[in-house]
Amino acid sequence: MPATVLAIGESLVDVVDAPDSQGSPILVEHPGGSPMNIAYGAARLGLAVTLLTAVGRDARGSSIVEHLESAGVVIAPASIRDGETSSATAHVQPDGSALYDFDLRWSLPEDLELPATDIVHVGSIAAFLEPGGSSVLAIVRRLAASENAPVITFDPNMRPTIVSDHASALERFEELARATTVLKLSDEDAVWLYPEATVDEAIDRILALGPKLVAVTRGGEGAVLATRGERRFVTGPRVDVADTIGAGDSFMSALIFQLAGMLGEGVPVAALRDGSAFDAQRLAAIGDFAVRCAAITVSRAGANPPLLAEVTP
Repeated sequence: MPATVLAIGESLVDVVDAPDSQGSPILVEHPGGSPMNIAYGAARLGLAVTLLTAVGRDARGSSIVEHLESAGVVIAPASIRDGETSSATAHVQPDGSALYDFDLRWSLPEDLELPATDIVHVGSIAAFLEPGGSSVLAIVRRLAASENAPVITFDPNMRPTIVSDHASALERFEELARATTVLKLSDEDAVWLYPEATVDEAIDRILALGPKLVAVTRGGEGAVLATRGERRFVTGPRVDVADTIGAGDSFMSALIFQLAGMLGEGVPVAALRDGSAFDAQRLAAIGDFAVRCAAITVSRAGANPPLLAEVTP
């Protein structure tokens, strides 16, 4: 049976403040939020994905649900709530990068019944913003300690404008990392979390916490994928950058797709969870696919990850 994925985390509407073709400022709304983008991207690559999130019974919430369902993502019933849907305003800079302002609310119901799944992804604001952040940590700890533990992936996607208390954010990050199989972060995340360390030193610190594979994205320079015994650098194709919205999420979706592919090939979950499945050749293949997915995403506006046929025609 094909591997299944459960993503847990925030969904929101990205309000993009960017100039039109004449240079006049315009506001355009897109469904967003890192875990939502990752679920959407993984589904576009062909995976069976369920998303546990929080969206309101409003127009923005409906637009998110329609967006997810268009890719085949199943929205967990507990995701639909009373109240407004969260939003983030992205101010696109001249170099294509984005700065964000957030209007967020995040929680999870008590006594959740989670579907059985092969891969569980958590991350971003939902891992840190209370009251839901503590719920995410409890879920991850419970799953990691279970008899048939899934592969757990984590992308902190740090937002210092929201998660501004460095000490508490680092504590939460390391608590989650200890229960994680595969952890992805950007070089900017690594520098913010471990300002006194180089990126390589940060990777070593994270690996020592327990993850078996750590991937660090480096923008246009590609990425590094590391285990305790191997370290591989991969570079992506050069493209004209429309903007960088969703690039890291596309990389994470692709990474999850590769993990699911390994399970589909018959690689035991235990071999991923203990790291024995990640040899140098496998790391290179995972990284190459992920940077190609990210390159396609940055070549077009918004968080618009590729279909599988666009990456492997």
